[in-house]
Amino acid sequence: MPFGTTVKLNDGNEMPAIAFGTGSALYRKDATEYVEQALETGFSHIDTAAIYGNEDSVGKGIRGSGLDRSDLYITTKYDGGDIQEAIRTSLSKLDIKSVDLYLIHFPRLVENNLEASWKEFEKIKEDGLAKSIGVSNFNLEQLQKLVKTAKVVPAVNQINFHPYNYAEHKSLLDYSAKHGIVTEAYSSLTPVTKTPGGPVDAPVAAAARRLGATPVQAILKWVQQKGVVIVTTSSRKEHLTEYLAVAGLPDLTDEEIAAIDAAGAKGPPSSKRQRLGRALAAFMVLYLGVRALVGSVKLWETVLTK
Repeated sequence: MPFGTTVKLNDGNEMPAIAFGTGSALYRKDATEYVEQALETGFSHIDTAAIYGNEDSVGKGIRGSGLDRSDLYITTKYDGGDIQEAIRTSLSKLDIKSVDLYLIHFPRLVENNLEASWKEFEKIKEDGLAKSIGVSNFNLEQLQKLVKTAKVVPAVNQINFHPYNYAEHKSLLDYSAKHGIVTEAYSSLTPVTKTPGGPVDAPVAAAARRLGATPVQAILKWVQQKGVVIVTTSSRKEHLTEYLAVAGLPDLTDEEIAAIDAAGAKGPPSSKRQRLGRALAAFMVLYLGVRALVGSVKLWETVLTK
């Protein structure tokens, strides 16, 4: 695959180690030209979902690329309702006969009938409508519960994953690795796109300088070296090229990875709202303190004048 590497799943299938996601900025939008651009740039794995509301335009982008179906890896996700009907609706919109990976998008969709729902997913795999099946946004307890009764162990668990929540997810990653469940990551660039200015910035910048890379590439390299598949997106071709170039970069050193881990464990910088809230709280403490002091002074003045 163009990214330079694939990941072997526990069912014997292989998956490209990076995917172009069609959620976030493309949510409920026409994704046609962006899918075509991603495939033209070198992506071969397209990640979509029923809830994104753009499976039909994703399908148009795939057809417009002119690439053979066998050269592509397509993931979509279940978003409620009858499971057999849902997969067929997605396939119809995508205009393909099967997906490479079908995921339960959120655990809440099946929390009341997890075992029965997973059996429907197993049937989808057995019927050839999906080569592999998995889950998304499952925490450790939810994944353990599923694995306990599953005949087919999920091949993938796609989660929100970045340096600031690595410590929180480490036990989940360890459990997944033990059972051959590949972790996929979305929102990995959170330290750059959503919470810049935090403790992760310095070790990421240092690693990027040594690699002759960008901070974005250093973070994606960190994700890759955690054994996690990357799901990312952009409407700009230069960013897509930047992401794909990560495969050709030297590895981060153990020390660089440890530094990013340690910085991430400190947590992201406070949001503007949190900072404002703390400032307001500090002001109120000061204000009430001054009022109390003024009240005390007036009380003493009253006492002394009597």
